[in-house]
Amino acid sequence: MKLLLQLACSLAVGIAILTAADQPNVSLRMESQHAIDKGLKWLLAQRHADGYWSEKEQPALTALALTAILGDPSRDPDAKLSAEVDQSLDWLVSNAKRDGGIYGKGLANYNTAVSMMALLLANRQQDEELILNARRFVTNLQQDYGERGKVDHPLDGGVGYGSSYAHSDLSNTHLALEALHYSKSLLADKPEEQKYELDWDAAIAFISKCQNLPETNSEDWASDDPDNKGGFIYFPGDSKSGDQKLPNGKVALRSYGSMGYAGLLAFIYADLDKSDVRYTSVMEWLCKNYTVEENPGMGAEGLFYYYHTMAKALALTGQDTLKTADGQEVRWREPLCKKLFNHQRADGSWMNETKRWWEGDAVLSSTYALLALERVHRGL
Repeated sequence: MKLLLQLACSLAVGIAILTAADQPNVSLRMESQHAIDKGLKWLLAQRHADGYWSEKEQPALTALALTAILGDPSRDPDAKLSAEVDQSLDWLVSNAKRDGGIYGKGLANYNTAVSMMALLLANRQQDEELILNARRFVTNLQQDYGERGKVDHPLDGGVGYGSSYAHSDLSNTHLALEALHYSKSLLADKPEEQKYELDWDAAIAFISKCQNLPETNSEDWASDDPDNKGGFIYFPGDSKSGDQKLPNGKVALRSYGSMGYAGLLAFIYADLDKSDVRYTSVMEWLCKNYTVEENPGMGAEGLFYYYHTMAKALALTGQDTLKTADGQEVRWREPLCKKLFNHQRADGSWMNETKRWWEGDAVLSSTYALLALERVHRGL
């Protein structure tokens, strides 16, 4: 498989030549690499003899672990993969189905999209056809509820779990768009594959239907009050953060942190112009609600997913600083890095005591934390 330059460049966003002004980052880089080393050592010790992590039925958990291992900033990307990593990649490949998906028991899009990212990073020639098949599978999961070919339903254009929870949601959509965005380079010399391309305009329409922005979202729940304007919810009509009654009597769905970063990532993967009001509005909401103490609107629930999406999204914006609600300029990497240090347990792992969304699984929480630290490390 040809070198995936686009993916490699994205993972390296923020790297700069060290100057005198950057000297304080040297210590933080060393500390973050130490935390990564300790976390990866623990993670590798959790690997089952067959090559998988955590649950056999959910290959995404193995894919996330592999992505953290392959994304280690100290790893030589040209070095031969270890026998253990190769075996785990082979285990991941063994979950490929005849329909092109890579999954075990349900959650077909989630498992396939996350597995694609691990296989893309591994860059093994023998996996190219499988990745293309998975790409077709994910593309075919894009929803079209109304008249075929028209965006005439709030859920049109998005992607869901691809199982009993088939309807579109923003979390699954941003993961699907990530895998499709980074695998585009595989289509360059394969015109026959290009006919399977996603309807990216429809995807942007769905993402917009998840945003609290009446300017571009006609849904009744969309609000432009200061608490919610520009932020995101899980899917049109459903916020895991609940609702609130506004002074004018309207009931608004509350924006929350992890979906704010998922929405920003989805716009980035869909190549939405940075000057678009939808992009600028979510950036304003995220800046106003920037914190590493909690997942805004959700408290400790989904905290490590929040850290992961935050680090990934802010690194891709190219912004080193954010202006918070009190007007302060904050260099977002340092507080996030230190918070992750504080959450790391003595054995090198991380785990969310609030166990919602599988974060009671130390393998999952640890991979989220490692992936966040690796993003931060590259930008220091």
